[in-house]
Amino acid sequence: MTDWKTHLEQHKDAYLEELIEFLQIPSVSTLAAHREDVRRAAKWTANRLRRAGIEDVQIMETGGHPLVYAERIESADKPTILFYGHFDVQPAEPLELWTHPPFEPHVEDGRIYARAASDMKGNVLLPITACEAILQTTGALPVNVKFLIEGEEEIGSPSLGRFVAAHKDLLDCDLTVSADGGIGSKEDPKIGIGNRGLAGIEVRVQTANIDMHSGGGGFVPNALHGLISILNSLRDEEGRILVEGFYDDVEPVREQERALVSELAAGYERTAEAAGIRASFGEPEYSPTERALVRPTLELNGVWGGFQGDGIKTVIPHEAFAKITCRLVPNQDPAVIREQVKAHIRRVTPEYASVTFTDLPGEAFAYRLPSDDKSVDALQRVLLETTGKQAGFGMSGGTVPVMGLLQRALGVQTVTVGASGEDERAHAPNEFLRLENFYRLQEIYCLYLTELAAVL
Repeated sequence: MTDWKTHLEQHKDAYLEELIEFLQIPSVSTLAAHREDVRRAAKWTANRLRRAGIEDVQIMETGGHPLVYAERIESADKPTILFYGHFDVQPAEPLELWTHPPFEPHVEDGRIYARAASDMKGNVLLPITACEAILQTTGALPVNVKFLIEGEEEIGSPSLGRFVAAHKDLLDCDLTVSADGGIGSKEDPKIGIGNRGLAGIEVRVQTANIDMHSGGGGFVPNALHGLISILNSLRDEEGRILVEGFYDDVEPVREQERALVSELAAGYERTAEAAGIRASFGEPEYSPTERALVRPTLELNGVWGGFQGDGIKTVIPHEAFAKITCRLVPNQDPAVIREQVKAHIRRVTPEYASVTFTDLPGEAFAYRLPSDDKSVDALQRVLLETTGKQAGFGMSGGTVPVMGLLQRALGVQTVTVGASGEDERAHAPNEFLRLENFYRLQEIYCLYLTELAAVL
């Protein structure tokens, strides 16, 4: 047994206690009431990095929630790895659906239940404890390391782009490793090689200055009717997006992508069955899994207006709202897509209405990691050694903004290495993390750093 592996084994209980302590901080970034809790989580993270032996640790202001930057530079001859993560969390509501309070971690049957157990406080600790184990047993790391751990990921990382642009020299590296995600199970290891981008707007339709008595129907225009007509124009009956220019930069699905997506279809079918989805919907030219992974989308995330209380209130609403987000594929620019959607809405807005827009946070480019990248080959060797299985490739229909951001700003690739499982109820009540993976990934990080030192 290697020295660092012995160290990890001897400190398992201590690392679990630290995770419990970290999870007790309700660092909900979207709620102003928890602003100081987010800062408390930043301080906790910074202190943990210092205890691990990372020499230069700073809590840095962003104009929003703070982030933590840290580095340990061993030698100019060694490659530099930038670790990314976040310590902010989603709101825990509805609280009544939790079996145990969301910020009072509960350990049962090899799982730890708490908000952010899987997404992603458990993962934040992985590169920290790995570096600590190596330093405590060898005195030096095989690579230079930097840490960028933010407090705004769950609200779309609105400050991160500005921070990265202003600190390119500070963040300069040879590879980014994101702990925000997973690498599959021991039985079925997976390496993520792509995710979609994101653009979103909120639409406000207004037809008057006040709500009117519904007795004026036929004379008074209804903002809800106006909004519905606008929303209906965005897609055809089969799900194709009708926004002019929306598909202009979308490349045809490549055969390699189609083959990979086909391999992932069974997992999506299980997810659909578990969720009670009656039937898939979207572009009929593509399979449901292709639509979920390698095609762009336009979705309504929320629509509201008028009276929504119990009983009846006979009014004609003067305003109505909708939130629209688009998942994007490579070559689509989120700023361009957002403006195309706005232009379409302006064109189809009824003459009795006016529209205004609010850009939603979370803008991101899609990301693709070449499957033959040196960093991927190194991770495949580590996973083969630790699982006895050849790792497959995975893709996500969701968005991790930092990947496309760092690729464009720093010119580096990002590999995801985390302990999260797809079924661990991230963002939902009774979120959990399998402790087996929490401990297993610490070992994988130690092995991966050694592999990266040899290939970068």
